Amino acid sequence: MEKKVLNAMKKAGKPVRPGEVAKMLGEDSKQVSKAINELKKQGKIVSPKRCFWEPA
Repeated sequence: MEKKVLNAMKKAGKPVRPGEVAKMLGEDSKQVSKAINELKKQGKIVSPKRCFWEPA
């Protein structure tokens, strides 16, 4: 799931909200949020502004 979320963020080409990623992937937003937390721990994504995420 983390890989799918990261790829969706790269495709978007701009900082995105977790809800947008969930919509892009057609996945449950809770699952996407879990994946985002994992990616954040791994340092693979950063938050340029509150509630938005992008690849590091």
